[in-house]
Amino acid sequence: MTDQEGPADYLQGYAEILADVSATGRRLTREEIESRRALGERAADAGHPLRGLVSEHLTAARAAWPHSPGSADTALAAVQQAVDAFAEGYERAQRQAVRQEEAARREFIDDLLYGRSDLGRLAERAERFGLRLSQDHAVAVAEGSTAYEEGDPTPRQVEYALIGRFGDRDILITTKDGRLLCIAPGRHDDILTYFAKQAHAATDGGRVGIGRPQPGAGGVVHSYEEALNALELGERLGIEDPVLRAADLLVYPVLTRDRQAMADLVLDALGPLTTARGGAQPLLDTLGAYFDSGCVAAEAARRLALSVRALTYRLERIHKLTGANPADPADRYMLQTATIGARLLDWPAQAL
Repeated sequence: MTDQEGPADYLQGYAEILADVSATGRRLTREEIESRRALGERAADAGHPLRGLVSEHLTAARAAWPHSPGSADTALAAVQQAVDAFAEGYERAQRQAVRQEEAARREFIDDLLYGRSDLGRLAERAERFGLRLSQDHAVAVAEGSTAYEEGDPTPRQVEYALIGRFGDRDILITTKDGRLLCIAPGRHDDILTYFAKQAHAATDGGRVGIGRPQPGAGGVVHSYEEALNALELGERLGIEDPVLRAADLLVYPVLTRDRQAMADLVLDALGPLTTARGGAQPLLDTLGAYFDSGCVAAEAARRLALSVRALTYRLERIHKLTGANPADPADRYMLQTATIGARLLDWPAQAL
């Protein structure tokens, strides 16, 4: 194949086949059919449109028709066989190209999100998929009740919505480990906000974590990990917001940076709750609801489906067991920090 090949080059032997088939009444041989498929593959690889090539086949058939002494039915059957084999080869080459493109895209995404591959080479490959890694990028991750793969209706729906709104300006929509991902320039927070809205709706109420903008290829990895951590923190802390931004949750990694110190605080402040009838969890849930509602007893009681009197009794019980009064500002910070630590460390379900 050369760069100068035109549509006529993919009709090699076609007129001769038609003439012989029309004269003898035979069908195309296996070798002839395979030669048409091979030419179809060549044409697809060269980027010629199939519609024009089919038109060339029909034009060639008309040109050969006056010289064909056989029946019209035989000639038409030969044309049908030849064009069908040609189109089959063309489509086979296209499917192979799509599979190769999908494999290259998946390999790039894996390398990008795991920080593998040479950074210079990774930046070159990124341009092929619409990313310029010289810019800051941020990553949003959406998870729903089911796992999503490339080509599924849900990722396509979200991608079409974003492209319809913003075009394809340096946006990459993909999937990883069953989640939806959006990688966008860090200066365009509106893109990630819109992705979060669309993904939340498309995943039937799924949650979205958004990492902070970070520079370079390594920044994409960092932002991706922040988005995943935001989702994990939201799950552990029982945060009900559908969109969790890493920038808004920075206090929690700080609290757990010294895990042993946090474990000591949880055990010292809340350990006595384990001696209560029914264990520590009901009283721990009471503290969580109380602090989450701004220390408003009526709102905390509503969240726990309790009467205000029952909630007040629980708070008094906590005071008696721990020696710290949740309603006293002097004790409140220590108890609230310990309650957050218990959620982060999954205590008391996990031993500390």
